Amino acid sequence: MSPSAVSPHSAIAARMSAHCAPAASSLPLRSSPSSSASGTISASFPASPSPGSSRKSASRSASSSPLSAISGGGGAPLFRRRTAMQRLGGLLLPLIGSGGAAGPAVARSKVSEAEEVLRKAEWPQQFPFSAEDFKRYDETPDTVFYSMPRFVTHIDDAAIRALTQFYKDNLPPPNTPGVSVLDMCSSWISHYPKGYKQERVVGMGLNEDELARNDVLTEYLVQDLNANTKLPFPDNTFDAITNAVSVDYLSRPLEVFQEMHRVLKPGGLAVMSFSNRCFWTKAIQIWTSTGDIDHILIVGSYFHYAGGYEPPQARDISPNPGRTDPMYVVFSRKLEA
Repeated sequence: MSPSAVSPHSAIAARMSAHCAPAASSLPLRSSPSSSASGTISASFPASPSPGSSRKSASRSASSSPLSAISGGGGAPLFRRRTAMQRLGGLLLPLIGSGGAAGPAVARSKVSEAEEVLRKAEWPQQFPFSAEDFKRYDETPDTVFYSMPRFVTHIDDAAIRALTQFYKDNLPPPNTPGVSVLDMCSSWISHYPKGYKQERVVGMGLNEDELARNDVLTEYLVQDLNANTKLPFPDNTFDAITNAVSVDYLSRPLEVFQEMHRVLKPGGLAVMSFSNRCFWTKAIQIWTSTGDIDHILIVGSYFHYAGGYEPPQARDISPNPGRTDPMYVVFSRKLEA
């Protein structure tokens, strides 16, 4: 399948802000951005599945979007859902781009926007998303989908290094007495710094074979958070909670974030990281129909509306914008008692 080109036209993104594509194999798919001397960005996508009710949210107008209700200074919407799609030769291409600025300048702009979006957010009184936003193309039990182990990494090496460095800079130092860490939606690797150890590091995931291979964990349990959001831990148990590239699969995120708050110690840190890769059929609709920066706002809203957290913050830790996988982190701390 030959790639189709999209010309950048906005300073928001230096490249395709790739939406999750349907997975054709056991690996999560991503767009394959590449830049030319002319500044044109190319990305190849597999043919889309037949349209159905699960994609209805992608046809909503920007003005009716829950994201457009969250506005910044002057009352102008910070983000509008990137739902304008164009079919070209069987491909679905998001109609976005950048202003053609040079790479380093664009990278700084992306970082600035990623960090500023949550600072400028004006949250509506009520949670702005509907039940439809959390539907998925494949609603079969997640325990079935993840029953076969996948000993793969879902982001590239550069993104992994960036995430590991963020963990190194922000998680409790290794071997700190009394520290407990929970890695939610865990797998065979957690991307923690090499040799990272605490008295207790708990992994929670959907495949026991994968969890058993994760040598950073002191214990693990298998639990489907979309079927059972209750975390089986006492109040004020963990100093930190991490979730790497899996927040986009949560269909009951407010319940999960409320449970995270319950089991975090006062001042405890919660770190949600994500890229532009996913198992498309299992990601929620609001995620698959929006772009990278929008995702920051979505995850930030989970912290805000769950209650009891400090104002969420975001970082664009993408190591090589336009050349390797993007990487974003949204994080917050449980308010002190």
